[in-house]
Amino acid sequence: MLFELTEEEILIRDTARKMAAEIVAPLAPVLDRGEGRAEFLANLKALAEAGFMAVNVRSEFGGTEAGTVAFALTIEELGYACASHGVTASVTNMVAEVIQQVGSEEQRRAYLPKIADGTFPAAGFCLTESGAGSDPGGMKTRARRDGDGFVLDGEKVYITSAEYAGLFVVWAVTNPDAPKGKGISCFLVEAGAPGLVIGKAEKKLGQHGSATNIVHFDGCRVPASALMGRLDDGFRIAVGELAGGRIGIAALSLGIARAAMDAAKAYVKERRQFGQAISDFQGIQWMIADRETELEAARLLILSAAAKKDRGEPFGREASMAKLFASEAAGRATDTALQLHGGAGYCADFPVERHVRDARITRIYEGTSEVQRLIISREALRQ
Repeated sequence: MLFELTEEEILIRDTARKMAAEIVAPLAPVLDRGEGRAEFLANLKALAEAGFMAVNVRSEFGGTEAGTVAFALTIEELGYACASHGVTASVTNMVAEVIQQVGSEEQRRAYLPKIADGTFPAAGFCLTESGAGSDPGGMKTRARRDGDGFVLDGEKVYITSAEYAGLFVVWAVTNPDAPKGKGISCFLVEAGAPGLVIGKAEKKLGQHGSATNIVHFDGCRVPASALMGRLDDGFRIAVGELAGGRIGIAALSLGIARAAMDAAKAYVKERRQFGQAISDFQGIQWMIADRETELEAARLLILSAAAKKDRGEPFGREASMAKLFASEAAGRATDTALQLHGGAGYCADFPVERHVRDARITRIYEGTSEVQRLIISREALRQ
């Protein structure tokens, strides 16, 4: 199997790399200090105008229509420059894809162009609850029929981009008497809807530029047209879209890891001990060799999953493999990069300590490493 990129994919990757170097990377340390929100939102607008918020959305809805491989390459390049930009773009693309996949024609035409052109700075994916993270079938948020619409009540947690998202995809129980995992429906809720309240921002270890909030639904009324897909069929939608999102987080993990290792390789060639550059020591070389091998393996797993999705083939197992391996490899790579910096790596003067913090969450969101292992083993045993 060849993983030769098309001319379009190369162009998208190179454009993303150029924008990331010019406008994203300089803002990364500023965002890490909790500053630069206005500049961050301006960058999101610029990325949308360049086509990076709807990479796999059809052109008739304003999207780039470049496919999943191009999406993965984009998120990797953004993640290399700044994880906060990368995760925001990844989740926004995921929301756009779920609307394209299961939304009505009216919903697609109403919302996809606003995501694609940056009218909405970002989009939110409201699935996780305090008691329903790895087990989304256990969610408690309710949506009850009321006249010609629905009323949502409940609370979602750890919602990426909630503070500046223009649109939310929200899952809620519509039939509480149905078996677990059934009776769940999916809704589109615009920011500013009565009863939708954005709660406190979480204080996080890393990815400080990406807002993560609690989202409350307190008698939030939406019209019947907000229902996306069939009533009580939302759980299937969530499971399917999470697989695509895992390709994005795998690519983000790879980008962070690459940035850390590039910084480490530059450092060890300059740092001298015992009369020579520490890159001349075999122990250092072997540490680098192991990490570089793992990152190349992660890249191939990501491309394999993305290519399968683009071909319309089942890709859930491959997406879980890519997400599991890439996120765990990113943890090892960022830790190795810090070690290669020695004491300097523990100081904020060097970017590697930020990479360590930014990488840690990739083993948790979009499904923990443990959940990925469950998915992979289940598929392996089924076969």
